[in-house]
Amino acid sequence: MTDEVTDRVEIPTRMLVHALIREDGTVAADELYTVAGTLGMSDQQVRLCVKRLVAEGRFTHEGRGRKALLHATEDTTHALAPHADFLKYAFRQDAGLAPWDGVWHLAAFAVPESARPARDALRDTLVHLGGAPLQGGLYVCANAWEPYVEDAAHRLLGADGALTLLTTTDLRRGGIREPAELARRLWPLPEIAGRYHRLARIARPRLDRLTGPAALSPPELLTIAAELAAELTRAMDPDPLLPPQLLPRPWPGTLARQLVARCWAALRERDHGEARPALFRLYADIAREAADRAVADEESADGA
Repeated sequence: MTDEVTDRVEIPTRMLVHALIREDGTVAADELYTVAGTLGMSDQQVRLCVKRLVAEGRFTHEGRGRKALLHATEDTTHALAPHADFLKYAFRQDAGLAPWDGVWHLAAFAVPESARPARDALRDTLVHLGGAPLQGGLYVCANAWEPYVEDAAHRLLGADGALTLLTTTDLRRGGIREPAELARRLWPLPEIAGRYHRLARIARPRLDRLTGPAALSPPELLTIAAELAAELTRAMDPDPLLPPQLLPRPWPGTLARQLVARCWAALRERDHGEARPALFRLYADIAREAADRAVADEESADGA
């Protein structure tokens, strides 16, 4: 596979709209159409996506054409919020600040067939939150996911009465009880690692552009930001964020996130105070925190 192929980023139009939400919850249509055009999307493709998002109640719309303004609804901003929590936690894991306590967190649910759509949605949400199925209706996670699981149960079922939560330090599946071996069998670690290898391949040339001498226009910076956000989402959405103790070493997620953090730091340095998407500033702040911790760790090691 050539660098040209691996460097290409496919961004769903819906993901691009989400990536361009500003801190005040709006998306400027002119900015959206400009970045979309840079990514090879047609105006018609963007219009249809916006129409669907408005019809679904995810955005409201005022104005016409490139002068229009989209407003993200509360449900939309609420759905995007956990991504920041997970990214912060991943960086804490990378820095060794979130050691595993040996506790497995389990969730079980019993939802009748009459509520099958809600049941399927809850199952998908548990997997999205890092859970792995043990058997019908029983899922396990290595992290304390209870607040997110309870929120999903309330949102999807209207109550959490069908949900059972428990923890254990003695998890066995068949004859296997060694934690790292359990993790290897329960989660598709090679597939997850492959996504991070791709993320690293995407981040490296963009980091070179961001730290190079050439000037980059605001649309170019937004395009790079959207590409990084899209690939980071692809890598992390299926990642259960297992503790380092349960992962193969070295784990490619650590390097990939380091590269992305450096990209976001460079993006922030090139920001000239203009209104930027909330995701732009949020990821830049998380990256800065991670970089500050890394510098502090290096200084501490040098002084030891």
